[in-house]
Amino acid sequence: MDIDLPYYLFWASVISGGIWLLDTLVFKPRRLAKAADAQDPTLVEYARSFFPILLAVFLLRSFVAEPYQIPSESMVPTLEVGDFILVDKFAYGMKMPVLDFKFNEGEKPARGDVMVFVPPHDPRYFIKRVIGIPGDTVRYENKTLTINGERLKYTFVREFVDPQYGVAAREYVEQIDAVEHRMHRTRLPERPQSWSMGPGQYLVMGDNRDHSADSRAWGFATHDNIVGKAIAIWAHKKPGWNLPTFGRNRWLEQGAHD
Repeated sequence: MDIDLPYYLFWASVISGGIWLLDTLVFKPRRLAKAADAQDPTLVEYARSFFPILLAVFLLRSFVAEPYQIPSESMVPTLEVGDFILVDKFAYGMKMPVLDFKFNEGEKPARGDVMVFVPPHDPRYFIKRVIGIPGDTVRYENKTLTINGERLKYTFVREFVDPQYGVAAREYVEQIDAVEHRMHRTRLPERPQSWSMGPGQYLVMGDNRDHSADSRAWGFATHDNIVGKAIAIWAHKKPGWNLPTFGRNRWLEQGAHD
């Protein structure tokens, strides 16, 4: 079960801060008027102690950076299951969680960015690579992408057996504008598709093309539902009782922004 942590942090901050403020303005003066050495109630002490911590964590996660763990194989080989990534919440604009209020727009997502967002069909966070931006026309045919009439460049890396389908698969370096990244694909048949992006619409795909539910299945990511830009892998933890490791730590490739 997914927990909406920003929601709970927000209301925990509001409630604890409200209790502290109300006591400071109303109840504490009454207690001190009756006895100069009156003690604060336990609830007020807890509120005063936890409010700064809750507020700091809420502000840090909401406006600066947020950790996120990769739950699926859709971004292999760029991101493995169990990778912890750092999401820059400021990159695409500062947004107030819960209240859904945006302070500024920030930069626009660029082709090649690894973006965290909420898709149209699911309230959970998804992470995919930005393929098409507003104004683009994209075609996907024979496992290759063509953006605005120009076929992307693919450089063969290796051939291997896909562990899920048991068929031959290949790893390529795919170049989107200035971003070069590795991706996997098989020869399993897939119908050709074409898209034209309107304002605020982004075509996103996983780097593990045959193991990714993305824009090919459910449509565009939208600007209003962007969470942030994935900028780095900072730890990795295999499922189960395993300690985190740091051998995969690195910065992620970024697209060219205007």
